[in-house]
Amino acid sequence: MLVETEQPSAELDPATLPPLCGEAEFAELMAGLVADDAPRLFAVVQEYGDRVDGRIAAWGIAFEDCAKVVAVDHGLHMSLRSPERAVLAFSRRPHITARLVWIDPPATPTHL
Repeated sequence: MLVETEQPSAELDPATLPPLCGEAEFAELMAGLVADDAPRLFAVVQEYGDRVDGRIAAWGIAFEDCAKVVAVDHGLHMSLRSPERAVLAFSRRPHITARLVWIDPPATPTHL
């Protein structure tokens, strides 16, 4: 059976192996794998003063072991250990508070 995120061995020729299962069942297995391992999307928002104004400062994608963040204004790209570290990067000016806003994922597709 499939081992999540493990690539097939380079020694095996897929053309010589039989299918694991039918097409519909395989599509379901792949959809489940994608749903289980999907990264989470988030935004870093900045609040000016005490709710005087706010803006989206960056967009990010959180993987199990790291986060990738892209600033909205100046094209800054960051690779961080966690999304929470992005909050620190966007909170360094006086009177600005940054926070994470997680984006709810869309419904999982029932087919590929």
